[in-house]
Amino acid sequence: MNPIHQKTILLGVTGSIAAYKAVELASRLTQAGGMVEVILTPAAEKFVTPLTFQSVTGRKAYTDADLWGGEGHVTHIGLGRSGDLLVIAPASANTLAKLAHGIGDNLLTVTALASHCPLLIAPAMDAGMFSHAATQENVETLRQRGANIIGPAAGHLASGLVGVGRMVEAAEIYGCVRYLFARSGPLAGRKVVVTAGGTREAIDPVRVITNRSSGKQGYAIAQAALDYGADVTLISAAQYLPAPYGCHLICVQSASEMLDAVLEETAQADVLVMAAAVADFRPAKPASQKIKKDTGIPAIALEPTPDILAHVAARREKDTKPRFVIGFAAETEDLTANARAKLGKKRLDLIVANDIAAHDAGFEVDTNRVTLIFANGEVQTFPTMQKTEVAELLLQQICKWIPQR
Repeated sequence: MNPIHQKTILLGVTGSIAAYKAVELASRLTQAGGMVEVILTPAAEKFVTPLTFQSVTGRKAYTDADLWGGEGHVTHIGLGRSGDLLVIAPASANTLAKLAHGIGDNLLTVTALASHCPLLIAPAMDAGMFSHAATQENVETLRQRGANIIGPAAGHLASGLVGVGRMVEAAEIYGCVRYLFARSGPLAGRKVVVTAGGTREAIDPVRVITNRSSGKQGYAIAQAALDYGADVTLISAAQYLPAPYGCHLICVQSASEMLDAVLEETAQADVLVMAAAVADFRPAKPASQKIKKDTGIPAIALEPTPDILAHVAARREKDTKPRFVIGFAAETEDLTANARAKLGKKRLDLIVANDIAAHDAGFEVDTNRVTLIFANGEVQTFPTMQKTEVAELLLQQICKWIPQR
């Protein structure tokens, strides 16, 4: 599921030093299969050339010269009607004012007037300009008309000042575009909860018991669920990974914290994908102060952590939520047998068994080698593939379980 593939994206670029970020955005959208039509304002041409955008999109980049050319009377109509989404990044304070008041004095603004597609705006301006009452009023006017506003962020600005006004990074805008296109996907209106990362159990205020799980597989599943249109809650113990745009991120550390979050978030969920590597044991009595080396080697008594899937299974017997549960079994031996035992014990609909002893699968790598074992006894084994591809397999299965609304 690639929500950007073959979509026509109008990318408006206005006069801002942040125009260089728009080049990366155009490249990302093109690599994702989008057809990117770039429109530069005269001020934007002072910062970046049309040829730069043509080089990354493989398509003509439009300027005001096209508005007044031989076919100028229809250029903006053709562009406006062709777009599936109009993105203006960066959007200067001047362009925001024009959009809010319906001024069409260049190719970009008349194309905006002629378009009927959703609008995404990424403001960029120097300190004080975004917070100015006039700009805030213009932004609110556009938001009330249905425009999506992303950013700006705080940081160092071109003037040397620090404040709110930086255009958000191209990766975040790309994620927002991906999210907007996916909202009508086959899982629209469905809630999917995904867990990711390895939990950490405190030994003392400095040390923890954890595992090698990177969280990459869980994050890939969360992104795939978003691409299918689902409302996604990501419960993560791997906070160092960038969360997919549009998900509801809940950061946790311990198994107990993850249990509380899972039970709360799955109360009305359609699907739980338990991709996290939850610690099986924790120190029974964590030290309140750092354990000093010169006190000798400590004896650390362990106790079991709460079994999250067992709690979920018990609740499903009462209220059937979540409707479907997918678990993971990371094993180093007897892969299928151990996974089957976990499938039955936890009353799962599907378990994903992966051999973490393999160098190209499991923890800390971008690939996985999985066997899907279903509650009905069906077994599907797959070769080594990207974790994004594993996520796609699971979302395809979820779509079979849950018919499109």
